[in-house]
Amino acid sequence: MSGSTNFGKVCVFDAYGTLFDVAAAARACAAEPGREAFAEKWVEVAETWRLKQLQYTWLRALTGDHTDFWSVTGESLDFALEATQLAEPTLRERLLQLYFELEAFAEVPAMLRALKDSGSKLAILSNGEPKMLDAAAQSAGIDSLLDDILSVESVGVFKPHPSVYDLVGQRFDCDRAEVVFVSSNGWDACSAAAYGFFTVWVNRRNEPVDRLAARPNEILSDLSALPGLVASRKGQN
Repeated sequence: MSGSTNFGKVCVFDAYGTLFDVAAAARACAAEPGREAFAEKWVEVAETWRLKQLQYTWLRALTGDHTDFWSVTGESLDFALEATQLAEPTLRERLLQLYFELEAFAEVPAMLRALKDSGSKLAILSNGEPKMLDAAAQSAGIDSLLDDILSVESVGVFKPHPSVYDLVGQRFDCDRAEVVFVSSNGWDACSAAAYGFFTVWVNRRNEPVDRLAARPNEILSDLSALPGLVASRKGQN
């Protein structure tokens, strides 16, 4: 790797909940005609779906029982639908279809363009498998702004295993201190900080900081201020 320090040489983003709104699939489905029963419970389904999705990745990382993130996404949805007494094949199929078409948060395209214009390389680093990430990036219209999409599938273990964070340096030939890592998951931001990245936690829900070995370097309520933050830090180096 390079011996020099170039802060913000690479800006790396978690995908789900950070760039892409994970609740968008359930929200869109609830608005469709004939989905009145689901519309009453879509928020609960979305929250349970996401929670189980994360829990299953952590457990699989601990046990070494890896499977792809699409399988985890389907299994966590099955749990959420059964828990809300909405287990029905056509609803499941529709929700999974919509998960391939997640919306980006409103500020994301302009934020990525500003960072790219400033000279940063941009990448996703995600638990998602490549076909999911490619589809989401294309659907959200941000694929052309990304220099790469890095998936845990290349190492066969979910975050926060250090081998996942290793992918950034391997791909971009950069030091850890040159990386700005951005995630909406507090545990991910803390783990990446312990690894040595400069981390930004996008705390959209105003949650407390996780009690882990390290803390995020910065906390934002959304991504709109990120280009300015990176620019100001570059000016200090």
